[in-house]
Amino acid sequence: MPKPALTSLIVSTYNAPQQLELVLRSALSQTTLPDEILVSDDGSTGETRQLIEHLTASSPIPIHHIWQEDTGFRKSHILNKTIAQAKGDYLIQIDGDCILHPKLVADHLRFACTGHYLFGNRVRIPQKHVPDVLQNMQYRFSLNSPYPKKTIRLFRAPYFTLLQRPILTGVKKFRGCNVSFWRSDILSINGYNEAITDWGCEDSELIIRLQNLGNRGLRLRNCALVYHLDHPIASRARTAENRRIEQKAIADKLTACELGINQYLT
Repeated sequence: MPKPALTSLIVSTYNAPQQLELVLRSALSQTTLPDEILVSDDGSTGETRQLIEHLTASSPIPIHHIWQEDTGFRKSHILNKTIAQAKGDYLIQIDGDCILHPKLVADHLRFACTGHYLFGNRVRIPQKHVPDVLQNMQYRFSLNSPYPKKTIRLFRAPYFTLLQRPILTGVKKFRGCNVSFWRSDILSINGYNEAITDWGCEDSELIIRLQNLGNRGLRLRNCALVYHLDHPIASRARTAENRRIEQKAIADKLTACELGINQYLT
């Protein structure tokens, strides 16, 4: 099975520089570094730009800041713009409120295989503990850490992933905050659907089209961990409309969207 030649780590963010700093520091402390990091920024202020410039100065790998003007929640748009500029043939995608386990990149690369997308585990850090984690700049967590919930998920055992069967349709445990796929597959389905705006369904609708294309999902059980910094729930005003778009992808067995990444490719 061919392995990736170059790996791009994509981190999405919006006006959360403290959280982003923890995530980027955890990314730069990986046992296996990606070839580049791309910060996919949906309109943050200058504080985020300054943070990225500061970390870039001492980073052993390139960090690229892909930014768009803030005109509301447009995660699909900025992810398309980011993937269009990514140099890696394999993409690992993380949300900017998810701290990486030291072996996250290594775990995704270990199980990367043609025709599959992967999704890892998420361990929640309750909102009441987030200020302490940020103040201490903590991006390492042990089994006896007082912060994460469901600490059994902290136990890293890649062996369990070897027992998993690929998923053909439907993904109950899918987490869009911790996923990886081949860039060529994302281009084949025309990337994220920009008809989906505001919170919800942008990642699950993408996966539906990937599966319609023939991709299979593999859950990285007890490995490829992220620690999610809980926060207030975003507005879900367009959830019903976004679900209608998602259901259309299922009913019509769509493999591509009309408004997607192709407008950013040269």
